[in-house]
Amino acid sequence: MLNERMPRKILSTMGIPIRSGKARNHNETMRLTISIFVGVVFGFFLGVSFPTLSLIRMTIPSSLLPSIDLTYVDENYSKIPTKSLWNAWSSLNKDRSTYNTLHNLNETKIWVPTNPRGAERLPPRIVESQSDFYLHRLWGTPYQDLSVKPKYLVTFTVGLDMKYNIDAAVKKFSENFTIVLFHYDGRASDWDKFEWSKRAIHISARKQTKWWFAKRFLHPDIVAPYDYIFIWDEDLGVEHFDAEEYLKLVKKHGLEISQPGIDPSSSFTWQMTKKRDGYEVHKKAEERSGWCPDPHLPPCAAFVEIMAPVFTKDAWRCVWHMIQNDLVHGWGLDFVLRRCVEPAHEKIGVVDTQWIVHQSVPTLGNQGQAEEGRAPWEGVRERCHKEWTIFQERMVDAERDYFQTRATILLLNSTGH
Repeated sequence: MLNERMPRKILSTMGIPIRSGKARNHNETMRLTISIFVGVVFGFFLGVSFPTLSLIRMTIPSSLLPSIDLTYVDENYSKIPTKSLWNAWSSLNKDRSTYNTLHNLNETKIWVPTNPRGAERLPPRIVESQSDFYLHRLWGTPYQDLSVKPKYLVTFTVGLDMKYNIDAAVKKFSENFTIVLFHYDGRASDWDKFEWSKRAIHISARKQTKWWFAKRFLHPDIVAPYDYIFIWDEDLGVEHFDAEEYLKLVKKHGLEISQPGIDPSSSFTWQMTKKRDGYEVHKKAEERSGWCPDPHLPPCAAFVEIMAPVFTKDAWRCVWHMIQNDLVHGWGLDFVLRRCVEPAHEKIGVVDTQWIVHQSVPTLGNQGQAEEGRAPWEGVRERCHKEWTIFQERMVDAERDYFQTRATILLLNSTGH
């Protein structure tokens, strides 16, 4: 050990640095002072940034805690830039302050009776009561997903055997149309050979009809963004049809329910729905004697067939409610479409200059079941006739009940009871 009293000159010549004890103590004091000051300043700003550290009380079941995968959180969210996390936290902190203020002002529960049924407990601005068939990306920002929002909807109920006919039909509809295919044979993936199929909506259920699909997948709140809805069969020839030109005429003549004219050479069709030369649109026809006691009623007016109807979204909202869940063929529906528009003989019509051919291919009939030696289509046709009778009876009964109830109410009101 060196002698503390050894002359400073000797120590210096030995290469040993010499520092004053007072200088050392002074430096340590300064470091300590600066550390304390920095700590105080940091704590002050931290406290200002998070003034409401009292969190909303939450009761979290312990069974939920193990389900949080901390490894996943660490691996995935560690890649997010620190600045982004800080910005998100700052925004949350500001929002929490506003929320606490509002929440403390009003402790009552939300109840908005004008919201859709079942959504009364939600604040109105968060309620989305309608949807659509628009396809969205899995990346990017939502408002940039759609370069085009189709204004119209066309659906075809299809089997793979009619793929080339449907391919020709789809090409008659522009990018203004959302395309939906209802598959009754379960072979939806086999349509991928067509480029347009990649942007179409495919819905599959074996051995079901287009009205079964329409009732379950074309709810008015789902198709609300579309101004016109085409609900078409698969066996239609469209060589003389253009969808955009068709809609121009529909709008020009104020049609809310319509169809293209049918080539007169097609198999059996009503006089009302046959194409007429020299007309853009027609709204009335003459049928066999005795068939039309009122010239403003079906099948002489206010009438289109169910093979290729086109509806405005408002008309479809009414028609959808009239479709019966258990009556899948839609027979008889064409005679009561008039109840959904007023005056029906003016707002239901047939477009003559854009016309189609009904090929009458019994594809759906072949989806039936052979029983007791009968061909599959025979059972399907028999069911169609039965449904027509059932639907007519239900409509008559419903109208009678309505008018009887109304008469009773008027009678009670008039007698003062």
